[in-house]
Amino acid sequence: MLLNSVTNVAIHYMTKKNLIVIVGPTAVGKTALSIAFAKAYKTEIISCDSRQFFKEMTIGTAVPSKEELAKANHHFIQNLSIHDSYSVGDFERDAVKLLENLFKSRDTVIMVGGSALYEKAVTHGLDQLPEVPDTINDAIESLYKEDGIEALQEELKMKDPEYYNQVDLQNPRRLIRALGICRATGNTFTQYRSGVKQQRDFNIIKIGLEAPRDELYDLINARVDIMINNGLVSEAKSLLPFKDLTSLKTVGYQELMGVFENSYNLEEGIRLIKRNSRRFAKRQMTWYRKDQDVMWFHYKTRHTDIVQRVSEKLMDFNN
Repeated sequence: MLLNSVTNVAIHYMTKKNLIVIVGPTAVGKTALSIAFAKAYKTEIISCDSRQFFKEMTIGTAVPSKEELAKANHHFIQNLSIHDSYSVGDFERDAVKLLENLFKSRDTVIMVGGSALYEKAVTHGLDQLPEVPDTINDAIESLYKEDGIEALQEELKMKDPEYYNQVDLQNPRRLIRALGICRATGNTFTQYRSGVKQQRDFNIIKIGLEAPRDELYDLINARVDIMINNGLVSEAKSLLPFKDLTSLKTVGYQELMGVFENSYNLEEGIRLIKRNSRRFAKRQMTWYRKDQDVMWFHYKTRHTDIVQRVSEKLMDFNN
């Protein structure tokens, strides 16, 4: 009853459309909270998890279960193939267009996910980056093909340590883009990522879920064990022919490719997945902690309490 009464009060005062954004590290409970908000506000959910876009990657990307998907209408969940070319700019365009349509019949929409750059594309807008000559991009591509992703990581760490500590280090496209800017301009990629925020015609309320480090690491380790028990090894093995695709340069899949190629055994592969997932969560929090607009909640906070706090903020926005 509390959830419905709080929501009804908030809806009564709304004069402008609202996007509620739920962020936080992997495995912290964002999906369950997003569904609670969608049910409370009788609305729909936009996923900004860039790996949940791909229909071939289900277990390793923690796609919401069939039961969870049935509780609210979700968008950008397994809507693409790993063979499709899809950029953060494409997502910004498509997500903003979808919001325009959803806001015709709804006052509030939920967006959730752990891909910080994709969240920022919708809430902040993308920065205007300088052009990089093809010769520079080609040289970086050659470096990647000849020396592997580690060479890109090392160069980025030297030339732009701030972005190095934030970016998905297993995503070669992002590393190549950043290094292209560094080489072409002599500046860091970070210097071009502080552009003026693009004004949206809707309110944006950001919620963050957080957990003490030890508890978060336990949650991550447990999630990996569940993924393995649910068939992640078989799912990853079916994708082995496509291991060089950018979409497969993802924690949970890349480590298992090493198992299939006999670089190490399955036990070591699972250990690496857990370690790299923890490192990814640390980078996520480094990014999100810089956003002063995020309202942080302990991950065990009751969903009804979070909805109430956000409903009060919505009333402040619309008064």
